[in-house]
Amino acid sequence: MKFVILIHSNPQPWGHPTSAHTAEYQALPQDRQDELGRRWERVFGDADAKAEIVYGCALGDPTASLIFRHDREPVATDGPYSESKEHLAGFFLIDVESEQRAQEIAEAFSCPGDTVELRPTMRPDSES
Repeated sequence: MKFVILIHSNPQPWGHPTSAHTAEYQALPQDRQDELGRRWERVFGDADAKAEIVYGCALGDPTASLIFRHDREPVATDGPYSESKEHLAGFFLIDVESEQRAQEIAEAFSCPGDTVELRPTMRPDSES
């Protein structure tokens, strides 16, 4: 089963890991930050060793993005999305045995100041 883990964040300044640059994460006691880091390293390392991580990519500063919309003609405007504080900061494509395993991996990506979305992938020629 393939899922994508989408990480939404608004680090200031923009940087990765995003949690290191959010006020919510920085407000945590150091021991809690360390605990979250160890959790991520343990789960990610296990998933990587099991070849469950297909691909992952941190994304650059959203102010460098272009937004394309199509009304009558395609129109490009400067990004990021104007109606959101959080931006897509990165993503991981995973291939796992179950939705429960996907949730376990996605949970390890969640930190204060970030929103993590887990979404199943879909083939264009199928309904699921």
